[in-house]
Amino acid sequence: MGTVFSFTVRDPGPRTADALARIVARLHRIDAVFSPYRPESEISRLGRGELELAACDPEVGQVLERCAELAAETDGYFTATPGGRLDPSGWVKGWAVEEASRTLRESGSVQHCVSGGGDVQTAGGPWRIGIADPHRPGAVARVVAGHDLAVATSGTAERGPHIVDPHTGRPATSYASLTLVGDRLAHLDALATAAFAMPHALEWLTARGVPALLVHPDGRQEETPGLP
Repeated sequence: MGTVFSFTVRDPGPRTADALARIVARLHRIDAVFSPYRPESEISRLGRGELELAACDPEVGQVLERCAELAAETDGYFTATPGGRLDPSGWVKGWAVEEASRTLRESGSVQHCVSGGGDVQTAGGPWRIGIADPHRPGAVARVVAGHDLAVATSGTAERGPHIVDPHTGRPATSYASLTLVGDRLAHLDALATAAFAMPHALEWLTARGVPALLVHPDGRQEETPGLP
């Protein structure tokens, strides 16, 4: 997926090592099917018209259905075809992290943290999650704290202006970073991607009761009510 995954397990048990091995194998499988960075992945071949949806892994259809639901929920600001290229990563990465956390729970862990590219799903707690400062590499803009947290950030600090506004076809550059906090990462991560392209992101998120921190290009910070 072009990113790094990491795991912190505070309560390892006899089934933890096996669970982590299965998670890593599962992540490699998800990458093989969904990565837009791999020309041989099913998503890449489907996008080029070399493969029919019916011939893909059944999860491809399920993911594309979820992406269509998110597009409707976000007035089209979430899309599985950013820049005209099939790429459902805005859903897949958070879904993969959340699924990894679920596997750890099934192995008996109730105190762990899974991170994928800086987006985080925790179990138990308390946890303190640092939100990267997009203007100062290695620095923290804010810390959120709590139990069973999911934290998703979209921004330009790591990869530059890579999120495309589907309504204009141009990169979204109104904000430096946008972080959302909740309890389920997959949906939260998709909303962070969509809201980053919106002209009035905080108003949209406030109306939906989603805690968020917005960092502007000039370094100014704004937040919605309820940010922990």
